[in-house]
Amino acid sequence: MALRKIWKNHEIPFQSVRLIHTPVMVKEVLSYLSPYKNNLFIDMTFGSGGHTKALLEAVPSLRVICLDRDPSAYSNAVELSKEFPHQIIPCLGRFSELPQLLNNLNINKNSVDGILFDFGCSSDQLDIAERGFSLSKSGPLDMRMDGNRFPDQPTALDVLLKADEHDLYKIFKIYGEEKLAKKIARAVIESRYSFREIKTTHDLAALVENINSSDHRLDKLQRPSHVATKIFQALRIFVNNELNEINYGMVLADWYLKLNGRIVTLSFHSLEDRIVKRHLTGSHDTVAGDIPLNYVSYSTCFDKNDINEIKQTSWLLTTKHVVLPSQAEVDRNPRSRSAKLRAAIKIK
Repeated sequence: MALRKIWKNHEIPFQSVRLIHTPVMVKEVLSYLSPYKNNLFIDMTFGSGGHTKALLEAVPSLRVICLDRDPSAYSNAVELSKEFPHQIIPCLGRFSELPQLLNNLNINKNSVDGILFDFGCSSDQLDIAERGFSLSKSGPLDMRMDGNRFPDQPTALDVLLKADEHDLYKIFKIYGEEKLAKKIARAVIESRYSFREIKTTHDLAALVENINSSDHRLDKLQRPSHVATKIFQALRIFVNNELNEINYGMVLADWYLKLNGRIVTLSFHSLEDRIVKRHLTGSHDTVAGDIPLNYVSYSTCFDKNDINEIKQTSWLLTTKHVVLPSQAEVDRNPRSRSAKLRAAIKIK
């Protein structure tokens, strides 16, 4: 169903979706998900609920399972469930916890009509200094998306204080694609034995800035970008095991979607998008450089039939190319500038 028909039939203007957080590419998400009455959807990354609320206002009879690993986002889902009783089912957990959560709800394989992923860090997480995600706000180097759900989970500060130089280099190089990963890893190690310890987000940002003082980087809008951005990204991905979670989330989407069910993903950097593309197209390359995600065997030789079987995909792409936000949306919401949307239909 075309998006314009969804809005017209229910007489709900796009501007009526009023939220503190601005969800990315709402019109495109609704168009590719094509919600229909009495559908069951899973919002795998609920966050502030912008996409879910838009879905429910477009199709009032929709039911949405709202998953998020962040306790604050779970609270948002609980609050929104009061506005949409019997339509929102809040769930607290990572992608890897979804099977148990759905089992508790008696949701079985091949029973979901649509699944939405909005990967990465949410605006709420970035805007709260105490969460440690933002280098523009001084706060503790935490970066755990789960908050205090798992007290033994290492924080970003734990990684900086305890990882050896080689491991830090690998984290910065693979997860941040940082060209000065070796120098920054060495500087972190040296900081442990100096009077300039790294304790806060501003401490880390300043350390990286001192190393990259002559490096003037630009974002996709050609605006100055802080030289520590990739280091923060790398630590966040490592602390939260994000790439493995994304990979498993894509496997679960294939498992739970009905035949002809729809998937839409929003990714914000190449590592996320590469995993999604690999699953949707059946191109079994590696992710994050030299990390194989699906299989590896040094004792097995694959013949042509094996390779063809491996490359088979359950998906039919509904986007010929990756979909990017319009310039008007980027102007309204600069955080959308890196977004890439992919969509597909499950065909087997």
